[in-house]
Parts: sequence; structure tokens; C-alpha cells
Amino acid sequence: MDRVLYTASNGAARILEQQSVIANNMANVGTTGFREQLAMYRSVPVVPHAGELPTRVSTVAATPGSEFSQGAMVDTGHSLDAAIAGEGWFAVRTPEGGEAYTRAGEFAVNQQNQLVTQSGLPVLANGGEAIEIPDRGSVTFASDGQISALGAGDNPRDIQQLAQLKLVNPPKDQLVRGDDGLFRLSGGQPAQADPLVRIAPGFVEKSNVNPAAAMVAMISNARQFELQMQVIKNATSNEDRGNSILSAVG
Repeated sequence: MDRVLYTASNGAARILEQQSVIANNMANVGTTGFREQLAMYRSVPVVPHAGELPTRVSTVAATPGSEFSQGAMVDTGHSLDAAIAGEGWFAVRTPEGGEAYTRAGEFAVNQQNQLVTQSGLPVLANGGEAIEIPDRGSVTFASDGQISALGAGDNPRDIQQLAQLKLVNPPKDQLVRGDDGLFRLSGGQPAQADPLVRIAPGFVEKSNVNPAAAMVAMISNARQFELQMQVIKNATSNEDRGNSILSAVG
């Protein structure tokens, strides 16, 4: 079979892989704190056999990382909302008991009176423990992550200092995105709290995906896929004609 079929089919497969990444980004345009995933092609020359010319180049799809630029800040006025102002991450506890990082600051209080993310993961304090919120308490965040609360019916002078959010800012090249959308250090160890990270209480950070750019990329990929399919179609047609000629000669 003509080797162009393998080259073209390989290219088509890589386009589909990149298209799935772009589609995932598009699906998370409205997801709070979502970081755009990057997907790129990498050329891989095909090593020819003896006597052949190096005329073919294959491709592989790679996801070298994520886009870490800040998304739009939206003022919600909700007392349990907070957004990272600049660089940094909130620390949460995963179901496996490890530590992971997110920019999504739409917090809530679960039935155990713990501060949690919208997916139910406990938000961590500086010491690595979950944060307990008083029953029906009114919560206030400070810009440095300090959490204070006033219990229902309490005197304003009796405000409680509950804990301080664990805010981290590890080097971006050490962060690895998990299948759950959370980030972790590549070595698996917990990151150290960074006292310089600041939050904006009452705000949330939206996804940093550019919908227009993602749509253009999807259309471009669709056209490239069509070209690869046309190459396969032409190669198949040429092979059929060649076989017809050989059959006629024979």
C-alpha cells in the first residue's frame, strides 16, 4: 500500500487529538478558574530505508502545558467567593488525601461545616487542615487569606479568627494538570504557602479561554482534517488505477 496513506492517516489522527483538547477548552469557557490547555503539533522526520530519499515527515500532538494568564474578574458580592489577585493558587484536599491547587474560588459550606469548593473538596488552611465554619456563621475573607466569622446572633465584638487560607505560588513549570482539572506539583509533594499571594474577596475569576480564538482553531483543524482525507482519497484512487493498468497488461 502507498506509504502516503500512513502519513496522511497519522496526520488526521493527530488533528483529532488536538481537536479534542480545543473542544474541552470550549466546553469550559464558563468554568470558574479554568486554565486553557495548550495543544501543539511536533514534526517527526520519518527515517528512510537504505536507498530511499527522506521525503516524508510524520507528526505527533503534544500538550506542553497550560495557559496561566489571568481570566476576567467578576464581582459577585458573595461572602464565600474569592479570586486570586495576580499569581497564586488555592490549596484543596483531593479524595485520595493529597493536596492539589485551583484558581476556582466559588466556595461553599458543606454539611460538616467545612469550607469546600463547588465540587466538594475541602479548602485547606495554612497548616494543611480543613477549615471549620461556625453554624450559620457570617464569613469574611481578608486580602491575605485570613478568614473571620461571626456566629448567628453573636455580638460584632465577638468576631472569630478562624484560619488563614493556604495560598501557594509554585513555579509554573513544576505544575502538572490532572484529569480532574486540578494542578499538582510534578514531584507529588505539597507546595509551601506564599505570604505574598493576595485574594480579592467577593470576586471570582472566570476561565481564561478566548472563545473566538478557540472557535477559529476548531475551524482550522476541521479544514486540515478534510485535506488529510482528500490525500487519502487521492492515494486510494491512484492505487486503484494502477491496479487496473497492471490487470490490463497481465
